[in-house]
Amino acid sequence: MTERNAIAAGFITHEVTNQPPPLVYDAWKTDTVLREAVAREGGGWAEAELAKYGPVVSGEMMQLAVLANENKPKFKPFDRYGHRRDEVEFHPAYHRLMELGISHGVPGFAWRNEEKPGAHVARMALFYLHNQADQGTSCPLTMTYASVPALRHQPELAREWLPRITSTTYDGRFIPASQKAGVTVGMGMTEKQGGSDVCTNSTRAQRLGSARGPGQPYALVGHKWFFSAPMSDAFLVLAQAEGGLSCFLMPRFTPDGELNAIRIQRLKDKLGDWSNASSEVELNGAFAWMVGEEGRGVPTILEMVAMTRQDCMIGSSGQMRQALVQAIHYTRHRTAFGKRLIEQPLMRNVLADLALELEAHVALTARVSRAVDASKRDAKEAAFGRIATAVGKYWVCKRTPVFVNEAQECLGGVGYVEETNLARLYRQAPLNSIWEGSGNIQCLDVLRAASREPASREALFQELLAAQGGHAAFDEATARLHKELSNTDALETRSRFIVEGLALALQASLLIRAGNTAVSDAFCESRLGGAHGQTFGTLPAHAPMQALIERAFSEG
Repeated sequence: MTERNAIAAGFITHEVTNQPPPLVYDAWKTDTVLREAVAREGGGWAEAELAKYGPVVSGEMMQLAVLANENKPKFKPFDRYGHRRDEVEFHPAYHRLMELGISHGVPGFAWRNEEKPGAHVARMALFYLHNQADQGTSCPLTMTYASVPALRHQPELAREWLPRITSTTYDGRFIPASQKAGVTVGMGMTEKQGGSDVCTNSTRAQRLGSARGPGQPYALVGHKWFFSAPMSDAFLVLAQAEGGLSCFLMPRFTPDGELNAIRIQRLKDKLGDWSNASSEVELNGAFAWMVGEEGRGVPTILEMVAMTRQDCMIGSSGQMRQALVQAIHYTRHRTAFGKRLIEQPLMRNVLADLALELEAHVALTARVSRAVDASKRDAKEAAFGRIATAVGKYWVCKRTPVFVNEAQECLGGVGYVEETNLARLYRQAPLNSIWEGSGNIQCLDVLRAASREPASREALFQELLAAQGGHAAFDEATARLHKELSNTDALETRSRFIVEGLALALQASLLIRAGNTAVSDAFCESRLGGAHGQTFGTLPAHAPMQALIERAFSEG
């Protein structure tokens, strides 16, 4: 033995200590905040279904998500003989994630149970759970869910397509929809020249035959710059018809079974959302049916957009919950300077502050889902939902990147590497603030609803006043907001400040009425009363930190 070998033999170079054990938990049972919100907003009757999905999400699906994101979708423009296919190939893990999401009801549960009040609240919880495992599959799942109201504008299409859209069966084969028991739906709105200004879209719709209007067949020619989930069985798209911009249902295969003329140009090379395929396409005379009235394409498809915006809130909240679970688990088992990290006063402040933030987001998201659920039965709820969805989509999605980044910091350098899922969550975090209308669009929608729809403005302030007297800082904030909205001077310029204030006030109102005074007082004092800094971890020392952390993740 050489001298160097003798020296090395006297040392242990890689004894692994002070590391957390593998995270094994139930995403539903460990989430007091979610369970309370679902019960409070009327979805508690579905607890058995939610309880089934919890361990699947935090178990099998976590591993599947790693594989689906490591193995990105591949574009296959031609088959082996040179025939055009425009097919997207996915790793088996992606298909399994889709199968689990659909079989547990992520896209269809609310529609199969819509006669029961609270069905969309229960479905909110399913989607919230799903997003804790994988976000890429959430894109086709949410668009499939959100397509139902738009398709109901065309009864004959609804009769054919809705049974498959609301099915619990996933069929990922590249075959005509008529041969499937279950289908998925995508969407194509934006074009290069317009972006959010969809009225400038240049895709043209030429009628096939002499008949024109709702339900009739058309050929579409144009370019869609962002075409979501190109593997879907059908797509809702906008195109210019004789009578103006109209909505169309464009199947992947024509009614006679031929591959439709949807030519994928490329898959987008995205910051995150790797398990999902997003594309740019040319429509070379693609077959489609008109949905809704000619020239009323934007109002028709906006019913779908309203639901996808709700899902942006849900998805972002779910991502934040997963980031916080990772942070709490790590700090419960990691020791530094003689204590577990979670026992260090400053770390405890950070975690409690994140937990408080998340609880407010879940409360608002669940309340918006109740408004969506009740909108067909209650005009006031519909009016509230129109403005609250834009408020919530703006604020919840805006807060996600900074939230996930703070959770990464709780792990230190470990949170920056791919072996944890926090790096993936951080790449994903900005998406929902951009998708379905960026922050400015949401703020303009809030102003539009507040100024042009008196019922929406009234419903919003009724919601706030329902908690009047619950906390002095809340009462002061509500009074300020009323004055801010009443002052029309430079209103658009000030709209982000106003919408942020509305979001915080709505969250405070919901937490006050939820009845946990310790939580609502901490929120009102820190978010509305000025007892908080510009970063997480700046709660006042008397805040109920341990209780907030336990509510967020009650790990056994």
